[in-house]
Amino acid sequence: MLKIALIALTALPLFAGFFPSTVHTSISNVTGKNISLRSALPVTGMSGVVIHNYGNTLQAITRTLMQTSPGKAKLLENDTIIHDELPTIKTAVRAGDKVIGGYLYNNVLLLAPDANTYAKVTSSANKNWIHPDLYALFLSQEGEASPSRENLAIFAKKYQVGLIYIIKKGSAVLLDPLSGQIVGKKGVSGMPSKAQYPFYMRFDEIKTGWFSKGSKEGSYYNMVESL
Repeated sequence: MLKIALIALTALPLFAGFFPSTVHTSISNVTGKNISLRSALPVTGMSGVVIHNYGNTLQAITRTLMQTSPGKAKLLENDTIIHDELPTIKTAVRAGDKVIGGYLYNNVLLLAPDANTYAKVTSSANKNWIHPDLYALFLSQEGEASPSRENLAIFAKKYQVGLIYIIKKGSAVLLDPLSGQIVGKKGVSGMPSKAQYPFYMRFDEIKTGWFSKGSKEGSYYNMVESL
């Protein structure tokens, strides 16, 4: 009985709080793109990286995956690392490969309605907060004026972002940009009625050029509801 109680207590931190924990496990079986994990990740929809051991202390990330149900996952199509100078890794995923679920989940981009909300949220959790100015510059270079799941996924891979923290009118959600799934949600209140569009940043607007995609005017709250 004591052993069962200890197991239950040690499992609690994985589910406590708003942010899912980064966890380590391994692959027990591979059938095509379908994966069985030796232990489940904390949240369904959570992404992870597969690490293959080549021997002689050489390891490499070979693929990304998403948990589809407790202990079950599927391989994702997107590349793990964006770098034109690196060769594409073609190593097949095998039983025994390590998995890090919630890889880079400590690196978080926050989309907030104003500076005050941004300051409150970022001071409330010890995370590596990726400033939205960097995302605004990225959108400007891409010729886009507002966030989408597609450009968030590209930005996340390019700048090593693990989670997108999105403040809505009455809730806050965590988007895993690699899987495209919501992996955390909680209620919030007292959000400002007037919000900066498309999100809080230290620029007046995102300059996207003559042929920009999207509008410079809009509603922050309507925009984040569409993500």
